[in-house]
Amino acid sequence: MIQPRPTVPEAVAPRLVTPLEAQACIGQEVGVSPWLLITQERVNQFAEATGDFQYIHVDAERARTQGPFGGTVAHGFLTLALLTQLGSQGGMLRIRDARAVINYGLDSVRFVQPVPVGARIRARFVLESVVARSPESLLLTHRCTVEIEGSERPVMVAQWLSLSMI
Repeated sequence: MIQPRPTVPEAVAPRLVTPLEAQACIGQEVGVSPWLLITQERVNQFAEATGDFQYIHVDAERARTQGPFGGTVAHGFLTLALLTQLGSQGGMLRIRDARAVINYGLDSVRFVQPVPVGARIRARFVLESVVARSPESLLLTHRCTVEIEGSERPVMVAQWLSLSMI
């Protein structure tokens, strides 16, 4: 049985806003997550979960000697999946008093460069739109840019949609 995780500390909790406050944030950077270390253990666990055991992800020696990146790298889809954690740690806006927030999907995703094991990443979130889908729901679109510490180029850029049930 999966045990509930502890509550996210207030310092990294999502920013809660009213629908009107969300509208005022369109076009603005609304949050930056803390840095997150990408470990080989995390990459191996993702390989186990997805069945993607390509050597560039899980075989450090072979990746170092034969691979194109000089060592193991995180799966692109691992980086994408980590948006959930990065967004919940202060990155994305959330509508105050929403009954639920549903992952509505992605409009675009680009993997710009690999994430080496041992690197630290974080995400920046810009609110692109807030659209009423019904009287009880708002669709928020965030542009998410994942960056690697020490690099000017992002590692991933995505448009992430979330549906707030109010």
